[in-house]
Amino acid sequence: MKIACYIRNSTVSDTVKTVLSRANHETSHFDNEAALLRSVRRSRFDLILIDMGAEPRDDNSILSWLNLRTGDNTPVIILSPLRSPELAALTLNSGADDFVNRPFEAVELMARINALLRRCAPLQARRSISFAGYTLDRDSASCTFGDQAIELTPREFSMAWLFFSSPGIYISRETIGAVIWSADSEVAGRTIEQHVYKLRKKLQVGEEKVVMIRTAYSQGYRLELCTPE
Repeated sequence: MKIACYIRNSTVSDTVKTVLSRANHETSHFDNEAALLRSVRRSRFDLILIDMGAEPRDDNSILSWLNLRTGDNTPVIILSPLRSPELAALTLNSGADDFVNRPFEAVELMARINALLRRCAPLQARRSISFAGYTLDRDSASCTFGDQAIELTPREFSMAWLFFSSPGIYISRETIGAVIWSADSEVAGRTIEQHVYKLRKKLQVGEEKVVMIRTAYSQGYRLELCTPE
């Protein structure tokens, strides 16, 4: 099995690496959040291990990614030295599959990993989204409104998938940058507005404006239904 690990504590990282190698798992270790998010976008992993050594801030990119990831049922385990019911609830409600306090016993960690792999193996990733007459198909990377095809570039499709999978929810520029450009917001932020502008125009079918992408500079962007006049 291929397991991605984002663990900043070197001692914990070495321990996890030893435990997983003894169970014949292949591990990939990442030094920062951007590298992890970039890799899980491009490569397939059977499980993701993430260590949270401190209380996350409201703009934590890992929590944003957990909340907004689509078409991906890869199980995620959060490790943390913080024995906080609130943190456990926050990560699980955000989309993590398990929360393990450390230090942990190797036998317990492996049992939890094996249980998650068994439970998630039959699941199928989400392959299409239908909303307000629009249909997005991940396999063909196509977008249609009714019978009319809407030509989108690969990045425009990824952005549309992100918005249509979470209508009505603001998505920050940082999250868009990390998920679509696999880069921090300072790198990707210069082109996000341009891509949103082009996507807005393409989603307008003829004279009909069914959905809109609203901008709130303090919150990001969200997809919402247009109110008939």
